[in-house]
Amino acid sequence: MVQNSELGPAGRAALTRYAWLSIGAAFTTIGLKIGAYLLTGSVGLLSDAAESGVNLAGAVMALAMLTIAARPPDERHAHGHSKAEYFASGVEGLLILIAAAAIGAMAVERLFSPRPLAQVGPGLAVSVVASLINLAVGLSLLRIGKRFHSITLEADGHHLLTDVWTSAGVIVGVGAAALSGWHSLDPIVAILVAANIVWTGIRLMRRSVAGLMDASLPEPEQRAVEGVLARYRQQGVEFHALRTRQAAAQRFVSVHVLVPGASSVHDAHHIAENVEHDIRAVLGNAVVTTHLEPVEDEISHYDIDIH
Repeated sequence: MVQNSELGPAGRAALTRYAWLSIGAAFTTIGLKIGAYLLTGSVGLLSDAAESGVNLAGAVMALAMLTIAARPPDERHAHGHSKAEYFASGVEGLLILIAAAAIGAMAVERLFSPRPLAQVGPGLAVSVVASLINLAVGLSLLRIGKRFHSITLEADGHHLLTDVWTSAGVIVGVGAAALSGWHSLDPIVAILVAANIVWTGIRLMRRSVAGLMDASLPEPEQRAVEGVLARYRQQGVEFHALRTRQAAAQRFVSVHVLVPGASSVHDAHHIAENVEHDIRAVLGNAVVTTHLEPVEDEISHYDIDIH
């Protein structure tokens, strides 16, 4: 069984406090990393501070989209506003790519004009503190995002953890450059880190596009739905035209239920209600729609394909 936590609109609105946590962390780490750059003059630490600026922009976007996504359904948006979260996730991915490009550009410039570093010890200590803050907040956002199926919080968490990896690489590069006297090592490490974080940005953007394009539910959840239908097939009930999609935390499932034509409306309706109940039980936050058809009627099989 697929286990999912479920929140109503009020509960999902409460998730915005985690976006505020991310904003607070971004302001704090920007200040710390700029301080580390001013102490050392390291382009790696400067690029690290620039990425924290991207984190701040992403966190503000996450707050805005979470606020919109928490709105209840209305006449113009009968299925709710949960897809707004995909915009935040997509922007996060784009910002990560922009940050990687900026880091790479600064690093290449410094590669051809290497400079000695100053006060490396204090600068790295400040950077480590900033990284620990991002690590704690990033892990918290990932945990809450996965628990409540918020792609916005997950994206923000991934972004912060990407920043941690960036900082780790920069710290190693700056430390090695200071110890070896090979000042070109600082920008080289910055370039490698920029290349590494590109994949995170691409992955987030692909996930956002898939959600906006109404991609089907993940394979484990599809198997959970099929498991429910398999139990009813053993009772003589047939199914076809199964369709699934996901809009951030909200799941949608529709399926045609084929029952014996001699069944009463009362009995057939109860079968459909039970199917819907059992699918919701394995998926959690889901809207399940069934369509009853007589299994013996040949026109019941005309709409099997997805057109």
